[in-house]
Amino acid sequence: MLEVRNLACMRGDRRLFADLDFALEPGELLYVHGHNGSGKTTLLRTLCGLIRPEAGEVLWQGEDIRGLREDFTREVLYLGHKNGIKGDLNGLENLQVASVLDGFPISEQQAWDALERIGLDGHEDLETKLLSQGQQRRVALARLLVNRARLWVLDEPFTALDKDAVALLQTVIRGHLGGGGMVVLTTHQEVALTDGEARRLKLGWRH
Repeated sequence: MLEVRNLACMRGDRRLFADLDFALEPGELLYVHGHNGSGKTTLLRTLCGLIRPEAGEVLWQGEDIRGLREDFTREVLYLGHKNGIKGDLNGLENLQVASVLDGFPISEQQAWDALERIGLDGHEDLETKLLSQGQQRRVALARLLVNRARLWVLDEPFTALDKDAVALLQTVIRGHLGGGGMVVLTTHQEVALTDGEARRLKLGWRH
């Protein structure tokens, strides 16, 4: 279980939000939304331990993530605005390198299978700098198909995806939730996944 207690975060000298409390159980999706600058990305990065909050704590299975270190990082997969891929590597190489860094090494065949499923069949061995923005995003999202982390933290995962890719990603996320995984995401796009079946958290701290 992921739990947030009395969380407050700053950007420069401006407080983004304070006294934030929520818990996320296996099988649950939390949709974080709010106006631009409300702190959505800051919250997501804080949940992953990438940003230290001004106050409060983030707990994983009842323990502060700051004390868990690698034991927590293996349990969380973060995909941010940037794809985090290397342009001089192809899709296969990017996915295998990312899997090693995530702590879940995969074979070349597993990488082929994941990239094919995510819609990159025929483009797996091209340097990613030669791919379109949507194809590069698919390379990054292929990590979701091979990673065994229980908590997915996804910042605008549908960006640059076409209709078919959006539908596929929603299917992948639903499969993760159905297997007892947890998801926290933001999106500016209207998708069925966040309409009715997700818990919602609206940020909007204003002075």
